Amino acid sequence: MENLIGKISETIRDNTQIDPELFKKHNVKRGLRNEDHTGVVVGLTKVGDVVGYERNEDGTTRAIPGRLLYRGIDIEDMVKAVQQENRLGFEEVAYLILAGELPTKEELDEFSKILSQTMDLNSKITMHILDLEGQDIMNILARCVLELYTFDENPDDTSEENLIKQSINLIATFPTIIAYAYNALRHNRGKSLHIRHPKPGLSLAENFLYMIKGQNYTELDVKILDLALMVHADHGGGNNSTFTVRVTSSAGTDTYASISSGINALKGHLHGGANLRVGDMLRYLKKTIKDWTSVSEIDDILQKILRKEAYNKTGKIYGIGHAIYTISDPRAMLLKKMARDLALEKGREEEFNFMCLLEERAIHNFMEFKGKASGKQVCANVDFYSGFVYDMLGLPQDIYTPLFAMARIVGWCAHRNEELNFNQRRIIRPAYKNACESRIYSLLEDRK
Repeated sequence: MENLIGKISETIRDNTQIDPELFKKHNVKRGLRNEDHTGVVVGLTKVGDVVGYERNEDGTTRAIPGRLLYRGIDIEDMVKAVQQENRLGFEEVAYLILAGELPTKEELDEFSKILSQTMDLNSKITMHILDLEGQDIMNILARCVLELYTFDENPDDTSEENLIKQSINLIATFPTIIAYAYNALRHNRGKSLHIRHPKPGLSLAENFLYMIKGQNYTELDVKILDLALMVHADHGGGNNSTFTVRVTSSAGTDTYASISSGINALKGHLHGGANLRVGDMLRYLKKTIKDWTSVSEIDDILQKILRKEAYNKTGKIYGIGHAIYTISDPRAMLLKKMARDLALEKGREEEFNFMCLLEERAIHNFMEFKGKASGKQVCANVDFYSGFVYDMLGLPQDIYTPLFAMARIVGWCAHRNEELNFNQRRIIRPAYKNACESRIYSLLEDRK
């Protein structure tokens, strides 16, 4: 058996290699990317917009400061308003993205109340989560979402009203599923089992902290987790997980099957799992760099990483660079600002200052090493600070990527609803150019 598997593995190694020149020859957009790394436009949406460049009249692009828009409204304006009014904003973002309009105070209060009251799970689902075995909460989350199909009286109903009911139910229950799954995972590792049920009247952010940590959190903890949920709620229709949701939705499948496919896409280390790579790299750098204020020492190790001589030898500085944002990632800037306040509260100013210097030197060294030749500008992306923020909140690494899903379920539902209600629906079916040469079939007895 092992010999046959080894032989087939070798054939896969050979037969999955495609000459990069063939992409140019056949004008194939690899990874649905243009030559300048911008995404190929494959659809229209009214949900979210990710802006990092402007296209000139001659067809070239020009980098601009990054902007993230929800239904045409700048997320920075929403965050600023929420902070000025000293309130939380994720529920308002969820309403805006789902409904397409900002809620009145009465509508927001009612919507927040519905979400809070819907967070609790019935006993059958709770016991199912506790019985699930596995080492990855994203996997458990995907399986639980599929299980929710059996508890839905109308799982295949794609009317607007039912889609909104399903959306609200998923947004409300994701925090609870993730918290229960983490506590079950923790118990499987030999720890005591603590199940705290969500409290009606608390926000999704505060309820999540309560279910994970009990009463061991501060008002600032709630505010910065709420901010993290706000900035992760949507990122346009082209990011991998959202596009996966739209592709499966276009086939006419049910909500739970479609959303679970998005979870599985987000799980990948090149997408939602990237924050774990950043965290691992930061632990290595903190341990390796003796003087966290030394520019020369930081530059030296970053150059070694870029030359594939240090860390995991991939040549990547995780948390630096983005497919669309080049000058700045607005999500990273918003998180960085509140991370400063959180670091002061937690007594971790030295680490925060190190993060800021590391960000500056990483961009500088990347541009020196790669940027000037390619002409590509880079900035820190949201993953650079999100892991540090979650660590200061006292949250375990097991839930970093699930937290991403907890926010992004809002965008997934909105994009699915839009895909299903588009007035000229068509299954998404891009083409692939076959790069294999024609061969003659040989009879079984003639093969050696």
